[in-house]
Amino acid sequence: MRQTGFFHHIGTFLLLAATVLLIITDISAPVVNGISMLRVDLGVASSNRYPSITFGTFGYCVRDTTASGQDFCSDSHVGYNPVSVVEQNVRNVDFSDAATDTSKALTRVMILHPIATGLAFIAFLLALGAGVVGSLLASLVSLLTFVVTLVALICDFVAFGIVKGEVNNANTASRAVWGAASWTILVSAICSFLATFIVFFTCCSARLHRRREARVHKDVPDGYGAPARRRRWW
Repeated sequence: MRQTGFFHHIGTFLLLAATVLLIITDISAPVVNGISMLRVDLGVASSNRYPSITFGTFGYCVRDTTASGQDFCSDSHVGYNPVSVVEQNVRNVDFSDAATDTSKALTRVMILHPIATGLAFIAFLLALGAGVVGSLLASLVSLLTFVVTLVALICDFVAFGIVKGEVNNANTASRAVWGAASWTILVSAICSFLATFIVFFTCCSARLHRRREARVHKDVPDGYGAPARRRRWW
């Protein structure tokens, strides 16, 4: 793999980057209150207070809504109802039953976030082997990581896009914006996609170089190029 080692290292780094970015998505609210996939600013900011709702992979946090500035976060679990949280904290927002059921159901798909993280890490470990078999397996696992991440990404944007659209279309001071965790999962999908082709390219290239070297050694006659034996004068 020395001929394509530089590109292989790039693919390995992309898999590591995808793993780290997915971890950031995994630890979004309520694990880390300030990291969110969707943030709803409640629009009632006062001195040194910026109340908001942060939605994450396994729950949500209602932040800075009291005089003490204390955050109220849900327990971490798979699936929750973001519409219900918004309706409790934002006035004049009306969601249809279909929107409520859809967003609630799609939050259950977020279990794919940690699954994608595990797959990306496995692909990274396989790529570290730097052998032909390891690179082939790494490219296959990386492709699976991309597919799982893409499915989770689509479900995330659909679920929170419903909430974002209703909040921003309502006649209120509240505004919803995408959080950092939404962009980290997007970039991780791009990283795993690129890593799939880069690692697979290095695998194929390494096999091609090995075949060429074997063919060259096979075509060279025995003793060809060896230094001639000098005859002694005696």
